[in-house]
Amino acid sequence: MDEFHKIRRLPPYVFEPVNRIKAKARAAGADIIDLGMGNPDLPTPKHIVDKLTETVLDPRTHRYSTSRGIPGLRRAQAAYYERRFGVKLNPETEIVATLGSKEGFANMAQAITSPGDVVLVPNPTYPIHSFGFIMSGGVVRSMPAEPNDEFFRSIERAVRHSIPKPIALIVNYPANPTAYTVDLHFYKEVVRIAKEHDIMVLSDLAYAEIYFGETQPPSILEVDGAKDIAVEFTSLSKTFSMPGWRMGFAVGNERMIRALTRVKSYLDYGAFTPVQVAAAAALNGSEECIKEAREVYKYRRDVMVESFTRAGWAIPSPDATMFAWVPVPEKFRSIGSLEFAKRLVEEAHVAVAPGVGFGEYGDEYVRLAFVENEQRIRQAARNIRRFLASAE
Repeated sequence: MDEFHKIRRLPPYVFEPVNRIKAKARAAGADIIDLGMGNPDLPTPKHIVDKLTETVLDPRTHRYSTSRGIPGLRRAQAAYYERRFGVKLNPETEIVATLGSKEGFANMAQAITSPGDVVLVPNPTYPIHSFGFIMSGGVVRSMPAEPNDEFFRSIERAVRHSIPKPIALIVNYPANPTAYTVDLHFYKEVVRIAKEHDIMVLSDLAYAEIYFGETQPPSILEVDGAKDIAVEFTSLSKTFSMPGWRMGFAVGNERMIRALTRVKSYLDYGAFTPVQVAAAAALNGSEECIKEAREVYKYRRDVMVESFTRAGWAIPSPDATMFAWVPVPEKFRSIGSLEFAKRLVEEAHVAVAPGVGFGEYGDEYVRLAFVENEQRIRQAARNIRRFLASAE
């Protein structure tokens, strides 16, 4: 396999060593509390499952679908954007359904990248933001993940010094894994700079509905003129606890959406039609289930911050997402996040995601997901207290 060019460009999967140790420990009978993968444990709301069940009984829905999404689903996404963000979208030209936001990002990279194209990507960030472009022959230039003045200075430096000039910028707020958030003023500055330098913007808004304060995360498309240069990706995975259903969207710039639609038309026939019908029911239905999930994650966040901090490991309290981005304890900093994560599994029976898996600038951190209930989180804190007290 090492002989294949695209495989050579991919490093070993950083999370795999932790997964192997986790599987070995479980096989030996250990009770591993898994806070590593952002895999929602909440059940999909009943009205969505009922719509799937109703639709799947119709054999006409078992045939091939369309890769860009059935019309009713695209209309439902347009209605959601107008209701939530005040953004009007044309379902025919500015929306395409994707098999989750991850697939959408990867295929958009295929659609817009030529060999050697430079793309500006936050570091640390969700891996597909980088590797979608790397697999497409692009070159990634790292950007600060924190949305501050240095972020914008880095764009200007990249424009001056990158040869060729960058073609695209990735933004991801609320951010996975760092949980950084931004306001609309930040996006206005992103759009201004991107238009000035003719740079496309790809915005990952997968955590739009997982926030814990009064302020709702904005969409970049709320900025006047953003659709001239930007496409945004959303997902039903976290919003409606539908991770295995693999349903998401890309919306925005018509030219980029057209390119993505064309690539997808060669690669897939879209999601199973009953899944698309159920997804439309989710978007058109009551938002109570979203609020309930948000409250669960907020409660788990508070329990984790309180119990882990009392155990001797201070947990910063995130304003959004289902993750905490946590510094590796000082006495373990020198071994790096991967070795620390391995030791946590082996000695504390707690699994976390090593920060280096999200980029080299994440190596002093680990990511913890709010995917276990209160009792399990408190048990993890007890395990970690013992581990920190006894570890060399």
